[in-house]
Amino acid sequence: MSDATQAQDHIEADVGAMRVARVYAQALLDAATKQHKADEVLEEYRELVDSALRPNPQLAAFFANKTVNKEKKAELLRKLFTGRVSDLLANFLQVLSNHERLELLGPILQAYVELNNERARRVVVEVRSAVPLLDHQRERLANELRQSLRLEPVLDARVDPDLLGGLVVRVGDWLYDASVKSRLETLRNQLNERGLHATHQL
Repeated sequence: MSDATQAQDHIEADVGAMRVARVYAQALLDAATKQHKADEVLEEYRELVDSALRPNPQLAAFFANKTVNKEKKAELLRKLFTGRVSDLLANFLQVLSNHERLELLGPILQAYVELNNERARRVVVEVRSAVPLLDHQRERLANELRQSLRLEPVLDARVDPDLLGGLVVRVGDWLYDASVKSRLETLRNQLNERGLHATHQL
């Protein structure tokens, strides 16, 4: 099998996994919404992934291992999470175990976040700045985005010293680059073009 074929198979597998993950995430979100706990379940789920799975790759590998029978996985789930998570999330984990889908815990969390934001008319906005934004700067940016997008912005702010100054804002495929680095690169390109044009005139 060629590398290109293997890469295509991997992409198709990822797409298929995300499609399945979205189905499970939708079911969990529907159940949580009925109990008016959509955001609470999200935070609980995120804490489970961040504190139990990401720091323990062996545990994640155990749950993803298809050669381990469902009963052993279900037993470990009960030992680890009974009394530590809500009944709703505990039951959901057991459903995933019964259907041998525990390897999708991460993708399901990602899909849950996206679906929950869509339902609440929220949108994640990636913001990169050379230095941390001050509170009043974050509030001003959020207000401007709220008015422009007609959605509730959720700022994912990160510091990127390479920008030198200013900021870069991304919403989906839309990008607004007001960084000093970008302006310097634009100026450099204009100077290069002007220099090239002047050379042609000589």
